Amino acid sequence: MIDPPTMRQPMAAEPTEPTELTEPTEPTIADVATSAAASIGLAGFVDRIGLGQAQHAVICLIDGLGWQQLQDAAIDAPVLTSGQGSAISTVFPSTTPTALASLGTGLLPGSHGLVGAMFWLPEESQVLAPLHWGSSPHPLAVQPEATVFERAERLGAKVTTIAPEAYRASGLTRAALRGGQYRAAEAVADRVEAILAATTGYGPTLTYVYWPHLDRIGHEFGAGTREWRQALGQADALAGRLAAALPRDSVMVVTSDHGMVNCPQRLHLDRDPGLMAGVRCIAGEPRARHVYAVDGQASQVERRWRDLLASTATILSRAQVVESGLIVADDWIVERIGDVVALPMEGIALTCSVDSQSSALVGQHGGPSPAETRIPCILMRG
Repeated sequence: MIDPPTMRQPMAAEPTEPTELTEPTEPTIADVATSAAASIGLAGFVDRIGLGQAQHAVICLIDGLGWQQLQDAAIDAPVLTSGQGSAISTVFPSTTPTALASLGTGLLPGSHGLVGAMFWLPEESQVLAPLHWGSSPHPLAVQPEATVFERAERLGAKVTTIAPEAYRASGLTRAALRGGQYRAAEAVADRVEAILAATTGYGPTLTYVYWPHLDRIGHEFGAGTREWRQALGQADALAGRLAAALPRDSVMVVTSDHGMVNCPQRLHLDRDPGLMAGVRCIAGEPRARHVYAVDGQASQVERRWRDLLASTATILSRAQVVESGLIVADDWIVERIGDVVALPMEGIALTCSVDSQSSALVGQHGGPSPAETRIPCILMRG
């Protein structure tokens, strides 16, 4: 059953029909790092987002900042909203591991293979949760393609990642963002100091700065809340200080991995025997569920989920996910996608005991709605 809203949860708009599913034709997050590499003159890259020529390129990624949320709270982000900005698309699912892998490799999820917040690895016979990934399975086995940072370093650029120490040796970093030097930074001041060091010296530089705090606040309190707007102000101050620290002949692009929607309603999947019949495991996340069926049961599971969730979610078979363009997967990636993919209406989270903590969060993302998939692409110059 669907739980009603609680007093602590901020109300969202009434649930609406899922967004029509189409493959993006504009630049995406997969074009951000490749455009930055092109802007500093590295061969083999194309500047699809229009950064122009520079000696130093900086990518500042504010986790969880959707374009729609930024416009709604423009008064709290004077630096970001005064920049040269527009919206681009993230990838599907609109979730951190998938989007950061696209940023880091310049590839869409069907090529880099990180297809969700959790997904089945058939070659390892296990579910992988990239945000909680250590050294097993080996990151290069899961994602073997060269990253933009590795390629840029080989072409002579000075490459630096600036992010918290906790992420230095994570499986996700090693799979999606490997290459160059890693400088640990916790506070805004640490990042400013690291930017100054990263952009000194001769030759082109490519620098990536990650800020996780807005996403955490959005998950806990909800996008648009007082707490979230305060966190947005902190992210805006970060962008301003980084921009002020840029040397001449620099360009910085501020972007994100996904937006966020508030989900005051929850449907508990594994409390419904009808939904669980024939299901081997559930992965993904509350806004984009991968459902893996017992061998030979995929069509029956798809039919039951479509019947039982007809008024709640769009249900797609694996083939439909590929044919729709949501995940155009290479042959070796296809089986990582669920036999069934469930996309709930806005305002609803499909919760599960497999990720009970994240299922309980107010702010969610992963789905194809504009609030989740439209992200900022804001340019600032030194």
